[in-house]
Amino acid sequence: MTTSPGWYLRRLSRMGPQEIGGRVGDTVRRRRWRSALPDCPRVTGARFTAVLPAGTVDAVPPDAAKRLTAEADRLLAGHAEYFGVERDDLTDPDWSYDPRTGRRAPSGYAFDVPYRSEDAVGDIKQIWELSRHHHLTVLAAAYAVTGDERYAERVAGHLRSWWAANPPLRGVHWISGIELGIRLLSWVWIRRLLDGWPGAAGLFEGNPVAIHQIWHHQRWLAAFPSRGSSANNHIIAETAGQAAAACAFDWFSESARWRDDALRSLDRQLRSNTFGSGLNRELASEYHGLVLELGLAAVAEADTAGVPVPATLRLVLLRMTDALAAVVDSRLRPPRQGDADDGHGLVVDGAGTDRWASLLATGDAVFGRLAWWPEVTGTDVRTPLLAALIRPGAPAVTRPADRPAHFADAGMTILRGPGEIWCRCDGGPHGFLSIAAHAHADALSVEVRHDGVDVLADPGTYCYHGQPEWRQYFRSTLGHNTLQLDDADQSVSGGPFLWTRHARSRVLTADTSEGGTARWCAEHDGYPGSVHRRRVELTAASRELRVVDEVRGPRRAVRLAFHLGPAITAELVGNRAELTWTRDGEDRSAELELPDRLCWRAHRGETDPPLGWYSAGFGRKEPTTTLVGTGFADGTAPSGEFTTVLRFRG
Repeated sequence: MTTSPGWYLRRLSRMGPQEIGGRVGDTVRRRRWRSALPDCPRVTGARFTAVLPAGTVDAVPPDAAKRLTAEADRLLAGHAEYFGVERDDLTDPDWSYDPRTGRRAPSGYAFDVPYRSEDAVGDIKQIWELSRHHHLTVLAAAYAVTGDERYAERVAGHLRSWWAANPPLRGVHWISGIELGIRLLSWVWIRRLLDGWPGAAGLFEGNPVAIHQIWHHQRWLAAFPSRGSSANNHIIAETAGQAAAACAFDWFSESARWRDDALRSLDRQLRSNTFGSGLNRELASEYHGLVLELGLAAVAEADTAGVPVPATLRLVLLRMTDALAAVVDSRLRPPRQGDADDGHGLVVDGAGTDRWASLLATGDAVFGRLAWWPEVTGTDVRTPLLAALIRPGAPAVTRPADRPAHFADAGMTILRGPGEIWCRCDGGPHGFLSIAAHAHADALSVEVRHDGVDVLADPGTYCYHGQPEWRQYFRSTLGHNTLQLDDADQSVSGGPFLWTRHARSRVLTADTSEGGTARWCAEHDGYPGSVHRRRVELTAASRELRVVDEVRGPRRAVRLAFHLGPAITAELVGNRAELTWTRDGEDRSAELELPDRLCWRAHRGETDPPLGWYSAGFGRKEPTTTLVGTGFADGTAPSGEFTTVLRFRG
C-alpha cells in the first residue's frame, strides 16, 4: 500500500500551525543530516553503574525463571514467533528481512525509505519488531538468572551484527522514533542484566561502536520528537527511552540535558495522554499497557540514578495502575478496545507470562494494592527487577475506596453480574488528538464476557499496513457490537491511522450498582440527521443482559451486528441463537434473543468482504461467528427500536 497525495492533504488538514512549523523544521534538518551526519564525541573512562542491587535476581520466582529459560533456549535454537509468523532463522538474522512477504527493506538514507509501502519494503511491523531487541533482553535475563554464558554470547553476537548492519541514519531502523526509544530501553536492560559477564564492559562502554550507536540514537530522539497530532504513545516511548539511556549511559556532555528534557517531556506527555480517571486517552487497552510499562521503566532508571522524578509523573502511573485494576475481568483481561499491536516496553519474561497480571504485581510492589484490587496469582521476572530499582510508596493522594465502574471522562462503563458476568459499554470520545490514530468506529459498542470467556467479543485489530481491506474491517462499525446505518461507518476514515470526522458520544445514564439491575444509556451523532441511542440493563437475579437500540431520524437501512467469541458455538434459528461453550471442563450456555423485526444471518470466516473474524493478537486471525440483522428504522417508536436479550444459564 503506497500513501496517496490525497492522504497527505487529509493528514495536513488535521495539523495546527505549530505542528506544521515543527515538521517543516524536521524536513530541513533531515536534508542537512543527509550530507553532514553529526559527529559523535569521543568518550573516555565510561562506566556503567546502574546495576541491580545485590540479591535482586534471587527474588525471581522459580516458575517464572523456568518459563524464562525455556524461552531463551528456544531463541538460542533460532526460533521465535512474531505476529503469527514462525521464524527459525534467528541464530544469525537478517535485520531488514520480512518473513511474511519475503521482501527485504532497502538500505540507503533512512528518510528516503518508503516504509509505508509493503511492495517496496515488506511488512514494516515484522521488520521493526525484531530490532526492538526484546529477544535480547530475554536472553540477557536468562544469563542473569542462570549464569549460563551461552545466553550472553548470543546477545553480544546479535548486538554487534545489528550495529554493523545499521549504521546511523542508514536503513529502515532509523525512521521511527518509537523504535529508537524502545531499542534504547532494551540496551539499558541488556547491559544491566549482563553485568557480571566478563564481556559486558567490552560490549558497551568499552566499545566505540556501541557508544557511537547510543549517542546517535539519543541525538536522533532529541532532534525529531513526535509532534502535535502524532504525540500519542510514540512520544511516550521516545521520551522514556531517552530518559532511560541518558540516566544509565550518562557518558556524554549532552546527557544531563537529554535526561532533564526527556523527563519533563515524559511528565507532560503522560498527563496529556491520560484521563484524570487513569485510563489512556487513546482508548486502546494495549496502549494503556505499553505506556504504563514505559513509564515505570523510565522511573526505574531515574530512581537508580538518583535523579528527581516529577511527582505528577508518579501520580499518573499510580492512577493508570488503579484504573487497570478496576477494568479487568475475573481473569485479569482488560477490555479489547481500539487498536492493539502486541507492543511491549520491556520484556524479560518467557512465553506464558500474563502481561496484565505482571503489571498489577508491579503496581502492588511499587504503589501498594487496594482492598478491592483483584487477586494476582501469577508470577513474573520483571516485577522483582523493577521493584528493586523504583523507590516504593504511592504518592500522597486519595485513591478510590471502592472499585470504580464508570469512567466519565473516558466514557467507559463496566457492568458486572453474578457468575463473573462482565460487560463493557462504550460511550466515550472517538479517539485521541485530531487524527484519533488508534480509534475504531465503535461508538456504543458492548463487549460481554462470562468468567473471562468472550461471549459478545470485540474482534480486535489484526493488521496495520499492507492489507487495507482487513484494516478497514477490523476498525469498522460493522466490525463491532453496535448498530450501523446505511452501510456506513459512524466516523469517517481518511487512512489507516487517520479519521477525518469523529462521532461524538455522550453517556446519559450510568448506574453500575451490583446485586440489582445495573443500567447504562448513551447516544452518538455519527450519522448526520439521525441519532443512535442505546440502553443496556444487566439484571443480577435473572442473569439477563438487555440491549435496546433506538434510531431517531428519517427512515434508514440498519445492520445490527453481534460478534461471538471464538470459543462460542452458535445455532441460529429465526431470531434466536443458542450459545454454548466450555470453560475449565464445564459446559456453559446462554440464549441470545435478537430483534424480530430484522432478518438475521450467521456469518463465519467470509473474505469478500471480510466478516466473521476474531484476532487474538496482531497478525493472527481466526474464523468466528458474527450474527448480523438487516432491516430498516424509520425513527419512530416502536419501529425505531430494536431489543436484544442475552440470558445466561446455570
